[in-house]
Amino acid sequence: MNSVSDAVGLFDKGCACSQAILAVYGARFGLEREVAMRIASGFAGGMRMAETCGAVTGAFMVLGLRHGTEACVTQRDRKAVYAAVQDFAARFQARNATVICRELLGCDVATPEGLDTAKKQGLFKTKCLKMVRDAAEILETML
Repeated sequence: MNSVSDAVGLFDKGCACSQAILAVYGARFGLEREVAMRIASGFAGGMRMAETCGAVTGAFMVLGLRHGTEACVTQRDRKAVYAAVQDFAARFQARNATVICRELLGCDVATPEGLDTAKKQGLFKTKCLKMVRDAAEILETML
């Protein structure tokens, strides 16, 4: 199995989108799976606010592992990370028009009504699965 299918498989088995991305790709940088799962647990559903997609924020964390340094204390030190995040976001938006969870799903999962709509329409198994796949495929080309 490759990393894209590993991430999709984790999501399909019940992991959050952010967890599926960080757990699979974080391992390449020495991040233990259990730690990745805990770190990424609060980022699904656009941080439970239907904001930036959890698969995207998971990818941003991976890009931080790849491009960040212990010396990221000034903007100049973070330049490579910022460039990678912007590049990823542009690629994701080219595929999906946005990185915003509620816009990707067509409902606001931060509200009880929106969450109910997402569940009833199977959006987590269809649209969210696609977002995990897209994020993983983009990461494959960037790492």
